[in-house]
Amino acid sequence: MSTENHSTADVYGLTEITDLSVSPSGDRIAYVREEFDAAADERRQSLFTVPSGGERPPHRLSRRADASAPQFSPDGTKLAFLAARETDTELAVARDADEEEADDEPPSQVWCFDLERGGDARQVTEFEEGVGEFDWGPDGERLVVSARDPTDEQREYLEERAAGGPIETERLQHKYDGEGWLDDVTTYLFVVDVESRETSRLDEAYGAGALEPRSGLAPAWSPDGDRIAFLSNRTDRPDDSTAMDVYTVRPDGTGLERLTDGDVAAGGGTWGPEGKRYAFGAGNPDSGYEPTKLYVADVAAGSYESVSGSLDRPLGYGSPFAWTGDETLLGLVGDEGRTRLVRFFADGSEPERTFETQGEFQNASLLDVGGETVGLGLSSPHDSLDVCALALDDLDRADDRTTRLTSTNEDLLERYDEPETRWISFDSEGETVEALTYFPPGYDPDEDEGPLLVTIHGGPISYDSPAFNYDYTYWTNRGYVLLRVNYRGSSSYGQSFSEAIEGDWGHWEPTDVVHGIEDVLDRGWADPSRVFVTGFSYGGAQTAYILSQSDLATAGAAEHGIYDRHAYFGTGDSHNRMERDFGVPWENLDTYRSISSLTDVGDIDAPLLVTAGGEDWRCPPTQSEQLYVSVKKQDVPSRLVVYPDENHNVGDPDRAIHRLDELTDWFRRHDPATD
Repeated sequence: MSTENHSTADVYGLTEITDLSVSPSGDRIAYVREEFDAAADERRQSLFTVPSGGERPPHRLSRRADASAPQFSPDGTKLAFLAARETDTELAVARDADEEEADDEPPSQVWCFDLERGGDARQVTEFEEGVGEFDWGPDGERLVVSARDPTDEQREYLEERAAGGPIETERLQHKYDGEGWLDDVTTYLFVVDVESRETSRLDEAYGAGALEPRSGLAPAWSPDGDRIAFLSNRTDRPDDSTAMDVYTVRPDGTGLERLTDGDVAAGGGTWGPEGKRYAFGAGNPDSGYEPTKLYVADVAAGSYESVSGSLDRPLGYGSPFAWTGDETLLGLVGDEGRTRLVRFFADGSEPERTFETQGEFQNASLLDVGGETVGLGLSSPHDSLDVCALALDDLDRADDRTTRLTSTNEDLLERYDEPETRWISFDSEGETVEALTYFPPGYDPDEDEGPLLVTIHGGPISYDSPAFNYDYTYWTNRGYVLLRVNYRGSSSYGQSFSEAIEGDWGHWEPTDVVHGIEDVLDRGWADPSRVFVTGFSYGGAQTAYILSQSDLATAGAAEHGIYDRHAYFGTGDSHNRMERDFGVPWENLDTYRSISSLTDVGDIDAPLLVTAGGEDWRCPPTQSEQLYVSVKKQDVPSRLVVYPDENHNVGDPDRAIHRLDELTDWFRRHDPATD
């Protein structure tokens, strides 16, 4: 098979759909398309709209700067979104002569398209620190937004920081990946009049807690207009807690009420059609292994119950769900390696799996409901995530009535042959474990013996699904057999499967992956002398575990991982998670050493590539340096690659390409079949 028409430069041509919103009537869908700007080496996000019936092709709505988080107004005549753009001309010309435009990049503000009148979007907010989130009021005339509001003293500190001044903090949660070093500026909710832009701060509606950088305040305005729900942690030590509570407040800032009791790590939610119930997703703050659940609260009674717990399955990535009536909701759950649709009932009745026509190798995401229309993101191993629509009444039909509304990356992927994909299961010391395998186009697993590439998911409480990832198409089109194991600890297989690794990382996970490799080799599907292991984040840690515990790997690539848990404590952004699972290191030193792959680094002799992000606060680069120096000191062939200024994920296109090139070259260099 020739790869002459394939290049890592194809990454520049990739587009992704990252968000969608269905109009209240269900007649159209707005979505965000992320594209690469090769000249600027940046990702660009644009808004598109498309009729949900597919009568016309998608229309690009925004043509400058970036756009995200689209949301239709309650009557469907307006579309608001977040964007970091130059100041609206209307505001700029209205400024006093002595007011100056800031030289820095503009912060994100709420902008709004008038879909009836047409024309460019209008800037609605003008907060000095920008807007984090927003929601429409039921009258369509006001918004609730979250925004940081520094005091004069805090503003002075921020200006000194921007000018290169020292970092000063007394916060326990002093950093967070993607946010950098944290300060003590409070984020509040504000009510904004869309037409006049007048704002009022809700003084009692503010965020707090170690999880706030991840969850935000998630404001949600009730359809009766009476209450606004939001998230906050009001415990005595909010930075020393993995809980997040739901609060409600009136739009005038009065009547603050706490809805939950500190026993959940709540995420964003949505109100029922009548405004009496509020649904939200939440995990257990005392256990990361318990599946995240969907809760429904009776706001007047101040009570809340899980409506998904009997499934023993977690809400899907991002926990998307939507009301489909006064008593029913539709949500996505992780279900044995796939993300699929489930119908929930507000009275707590047994949930029902639906959309049975979803294929075995099709993964769902990006759910929203408007009117009688369900908007979905669907993908498969060779098909990029596309916006699809179907009627609510068609969810339970035996024939698939889904309408595909976009054709993302269709032209690019026509140049790549489709890999054959199979689910396999195998025994791993008494436990049945599943994995996805991908074969190169035209590959006969019973006759051919190509190289095996094992890619390990992070988390560890996550799961591999048959969703599209360009990397997998790239590798199979270069002749690699791909193996993705849902090892013990993975979610989507039930709580007991996930919590098998509780307090004991580095034992069952590599054991399961090794048994998966052995199963594929025993089937004769790959060459045992050409086995390459790689993973990102916890997958990077897994790579080091496997290389120190097994001799199966020909070479490995550990990306952005953690290898010394004792040294990690306090240097990353997950001290609460480490304490929850393993206690504090000064009281549990042996445990921290036992779960660290660096403890057994003397047993690694396979060539190892190590990568890191220069400002990765989830898995700090010092961890990768420790692993690299430890293997290099033993004269093991090794290489370290650090991407300056990058957070946990490699974002810039040039660096995404460089990463793939590095992996390709490393595996080729250490492949015994390579001349």
